[in-house]
Amino acid sequence: MSSDVLLDLRKFLAPEAVFGVGAGKLAGRYAHNLGARKVLLVTDPGVAKQAWFPDIVASLGEQGVGHVLFSGVRPNPRDSEVMNGVDLYRSEGCDAVVAVGGGSPMDCAKGISIVSVNGGHILDYEGVDNVPDPGPPLICVPTTAGSSADVSQFAIITDTTRKVKIAIVSKAVVPDAALIDPALTATMDHELTANTGVDALTHAVEAYVSNAHGPITDLFALEAVRRISQHLPTAINNPADLNARAGMMLGSMYAGIAFSNAILGAVHAMAHSLGGLLDLPHGQCNAILLDYVIEYNFSSAPERYTDIGVALGANIPAGAPMEEARGLVLAQVRALKAAVGATATLGSIGVQLDDLDRLSEFAMNDPCMVTNPKAPTASDIRAVFKNAL
Repeated sequence: MSSDVLLDLRKFLAPEAVFGVGAGKLAGRYAHNLGARKVLLVTDPGVAKQAWFPDIVASLGEQGVGHVLFSGVRPNPRDSEVMNGVDLYRSEGCDAVVAVGGGSPMDCAKGISIVSVNGGHILDYEGVDNVPDPGPPLICVPTTAGSSADVSQFAIITDTTRKVKIAIVSKAVVPDAALIDPALTATMDHELTANTGVDALTHAVEAYVSNAHGPITDLFALEAVRRISQHLPTAINNPADLNARAGMMLGSMYAGIAFSNAILGAVHAMAHSLGGLLDLPHGQCNAILLDYVIEYNFSSAPERYTDIGVALGANIPAGAPMEEARGLVLAQVRALKAAVGATATLGSIGVQLDDLDRLSEFAMNDPCMVTNPKAPTASDIRAVFKNAL
């Protein structure tokens, strides 16, 4: 790493995290220690049906903490769902929030936390550092190895009027505690494991090549790539293997810490556009787009993408010409996608050629595009979308 990069001014933050089997059952202890008397428990209908969910609920009662359940969260959480949660939080006299689930419940919980203290509407807080006051205590229990919302300063909410996802980026939405329990991911199906796993890989890749990367984020990002490459195929093929699940949760956590500080890039800007306009699964959108964006970006960060290829297991000769290195990196990424069954295309999930102009416009306005290593035009982004059809 050059001395210039080491001298660059960088900010780094992360929440308190507890990692290991049984961490989810500490929700009650952490809520109690943070002074909560009654929490809004935010989740989705699928998570609420899992056999392990009552144990998390019971941990609250064991510590004398009351709760009210809010499970009205769908994938790609809507602004209306956030505001419904705020209404319930206020009417029930809650004083803390516990989120259990993947990225959608955790992002919705962050939105509820913001509005419960600052008032107004969740869409008022779009952008970077636009949340004046921190919310009530927030505890996140992730149940997928992918979103990393439990350790990030991002909240992604769908604006249902404009049909676009907005990003809220603020240290005010970093949870007070992340309780990361690998056992909770063992009930994920094959497709969810694959798509959230490649989403975590995308976080790590985009953080490493981001124009806001730094020595601390580099450390977490590259280690995340290594762990995800090692453990994702096993988690797919042997879903009950807790060592593989733990490896993926750790990789996801590392990737989240990296991107929370280095931000992301064109893959996420484009995936947010897809998810907002067409209500498509975020992890699947990232999985589809990752290699196409690498192909577009490669010439702007060849050494960094080569590092990623090597971390994934590619044999790239020292001093290899850029085109050779790009081909080897792309082959390694595509091999991993194929190995875990992440083989969908945009066309196969319903994206039409007529959608591309609007998708490109939305993507260009996403804040994640600012830290992409290459400054694209709308026509560049449209071409990448078209390649992924």
